Amino acid sequence: MSESNRPQLDVIVVGAGFAGLYLLHKFREMGLSARAFEAGDDVGGTWYWNRYPGARCDIESIDYSFSFDPELEQEWQWSEKYATQPEILRYAQHVADRFDLRRDISFATRVEQAVWDEAGSCWNVTTSQGETVSGRFFIMATGCLSQPKDIDIEGIENFTGAIYRTHSWPHEGVDFSGKTVGIIGTGSSGIQSIPLIAGQADHTTVFQRTANYSIPAGNGPIAPEKLAVKQRYQDYREEARWTSVGVPGKQAMDFALTVSEEERQQRYQELWDKGAIPHLGSEFADLLLDEKANDTLAEFVRGKIRSVIEDSEVADILTPTEFPICTKRACLDTHYYQTFNKPNVDIVDIKRNPIVSITATGIATKEQNFDFDAIVFATGFDAMTGALLAIDIRGREGQSLKDKWAHGPLNYLGLTVSGFPNFFMITGPGSPSVLSNMILSIEQHVEWIADCLEHMSKAGLDVIDATETAESGWVEYGTATSDMTLFPQAKSWYMGANVPGKPRVCLPYVGGVAAYRRVCNDVAAQDYLGFRFDGPDGSRCNDGLVRRQQPDVVALLEMLADLELPPFESLSPDEARAMSVAMNAGNPPGPQVGAVVDGSFPGADGALDYRLYRPDSPGPHPVTVYFHGGGWVLGDHTSDDAFCRDLCVNADSVIISANYRHAPEARFPAAVDDGFAAVQWVSDNIETLGGMRGALAVCGWSAGGNIAAVVCQLARDAGGPEIKGQVLITPVVDAGDDSPSMTDNAEGFVLTKALMDWFWDHYADPSKRADPKASPLLAPDLSGLPPALVITGEFDPLRDQGKAYAEALDAAGTGARHINYPGQIHTSFTAVGAIPTANGSRQDIAAALRQYFKALEPV
Repeated sequence: MSESNRPQLDVIVVGAGFAGLYLLHKFREMGLSARAFEAGDDVGGTWYWNRYPGARCDIESIDYSFSFDPELEQEWQWSEKYATQPEILRYAQHVADRFDLRRDISFATRVEQAVWDEAGSCWNVTTSQGETVSGRFFIMATGCLSQPKDIDIEGIENFTGAIYRTHSWPHEGVDFSGKTVGIIGTGSSGIQSIPLIAGQADHTTVFQRTANYSIPAGNGPIAPEKLAVKQRYQDYREEARWTSVGVPGKQAMDFALTVSEEERQQRYQELWDKGAIPHLGSEFADLLLDEKANDTLAEFVRGKIRSVIEDSEVADILTPTEFPICTKRACLDTHYYQTFNKPNVDIVDIKRNPIVSITATGIATKEQNFDFDAIVFATGFDAMTGALLAIDIRGREGQSLKDKWAHGPLNYLGLTVSGFPNFFMITGPGSPSVLSNMILSIEQHVEWIADCLEHMSKAGLDVIDATETAESGWVEYGTATSDMTLFPQAKSWYMGANVPGKPRVCLPYVGGVAAYRRVCNDVAAQDYLGFRFDGPDGSRCNDGLVRRQQPDVVALLEMLADLELPPFESLSPDEARAMSVAMNAGNPPGPQVGAVVDGSFPGADGALDYRLYRPDSPGPHPVTVYFHGGGWVLGDHTSDDAFCRDLCVNADSVIISANYRHAPEARFPAAVDDGFAAVQWVSDNIETLGGMRGALAVCGWSAGGNIAAVVCQLARDAGGPEIKGQVLITPVVDAGDDSPSMTDNAEGFVLTKALMDWFWDHYADPSKRADPKASPLLAPDLSGLPPALVITGEFDPLRDQGKAYAEALDAAGTGARHINYPGQIHTSFTAVGAIPTANGSRQDIAAALRQYFKALEPV
């Protein structure tokens, strides 16, 4: 490249909020030339523009600050628990002054267009001042809530009074004394500003479409214990980086529906009294996964709201009921609900009484005309994508970002966009962003980009671009993550639902800060997986998907890794059983069933326990005998309780979970002999058990799948009992398995090859493992068996032997169907409530059982 064609700058930055400031500081440290363009007259970004009454951060001040400089951390003193807009703006200005950043910022300047120059490997950026600047890298640091949503109410131009918008409040402030004021919107800015505006105005009328959840902030001086954090600030910051929201606190390991009502209420009260929202949705692990669990928190908050509102009709309007709590960002307030007890404050439910137009004198609704001196629009933002699309950004071959994102924001890691080389976004869509402590997430993005640029410099690389494979994989992963939660149920700006015509997709990555940081670290550690690089010496690319398992599976594996538990195979059987029981103790409970009955049956060598689950529907019902997993060593008839409940409800079948003797105390063939005894006993007593005669199936998971498969062979050879169908979930069917799935998935996915060997060593001598009662795949005759459904997971060591068994059954004339579930592991399928992405497999299992029994239904 000739000197005349060389870009003027290394980096061009758009925005001088916290992201832009840290970018400039970081690049200056690296010796890179950088320049930022800022539409405002000063630094601060969101906190420069949003000056409405009551504007505050909803992250505590101690957390909402930079961590990159220990001296900066110590010298700045916050005055309140939740800092106000003026104080946060002063902090941004202090940072700019302390590091002399203003000299690299062009204020009162908007970027209008950015075009990738393929020949020059640079971005040409045009500003509102008529200047065109070229830079090797182009970074959007415009913030997630900086592009106001268009006001879509007719007649606004007719109003003769004063109009104010919370997002661009007059810098000199507004005095509403003696005024009648209408306020449209009860999102965060509305909830913060309404008490203060109503405290000044003669009369205030609030127009609300959807009630929001809000909790009292309890603002005031910073608590001594919180202030003490500064004595260990760097350690505290490191803790924050590995939490779900970027603020240290308890990470939920238990479930709302497994603790007592008394404990739930106590813990919710503690959250309420604390006045903090970062951990509100994670107090229990199921609050954002299970509607019933979520409703326990929602009802608690609804009760609190109703308790402070004197008029029951007003309380009805202000009490949120339309979406699960925390699927829109909960708000913090100071006397918000109490404001509506004042005689000069009214609320209008515009769902029931919609706004028709703005008139010359006020607001006309379907039922009434209101006259106002001033109208305040607290109607929010075109969040996360609005500011990015407000600039005409054009990548390779002139493709515009707006066109590429016509159906949703395609991106890789929320940092990059395929086809837009050397382009980065700070806290963009596809990253935790607005669901996190924003400054912490800003720092993570800036540092990741800086490390990437340093990597490129050392390797002599000029251009970086995400691959389409990596991009589509990340979008799919993000969608799968949100789809397993309750977020899509809310018509929120998280989902783009507040802007007419905007694609309805979940914009932030909802898997949490720690999980996202691991992803970004893994990408870099794998030679920047999913990126293509170009330089003078040619191109290089390590393409692929950074996350191949389902998101809840990844979360489970990461949680187990964090626990640093000893491998099962390193323990004695008794120690392994104790650890297994402890791990299962906090599992979600599964759905309610009609009845649960414990009893005993005659096993092959004495009485054994069973647990019976009866549907909440008129009987008699078909009956499924279920055998639990655990490698013939672990577990019992209650250890898969949640799965049995789920199966009972979805299959509308009596489920009898039968115990069996366990190794090493009772080695092969004790387990299968007990399994056959259980099926014989159930068949003989089926009507007494509430079942339909002749309507019997078997189901088993893992070692239980082995027992179920063998039982079907034994029943065929013994001439009965008749079994209508078999469902084998990740079954063990071949002790000599050395297939690719056994080697490729040998470790890292809960069931390991080493653990499988440990199970076999306890269960059966090597000389006996080829016996069909141990390895049913090796049976000489697989004909005449009940129809089968074989379930496997992509990352299960037993995947290939399950597939082989289904194929062998089918080849022998026994109808068999095999379903392999992408992204799932061995333990996914019975993990009801913990692995929601396996819900479809559980529906398929139940559907198979219903099909086996269909011929028995009365016509």
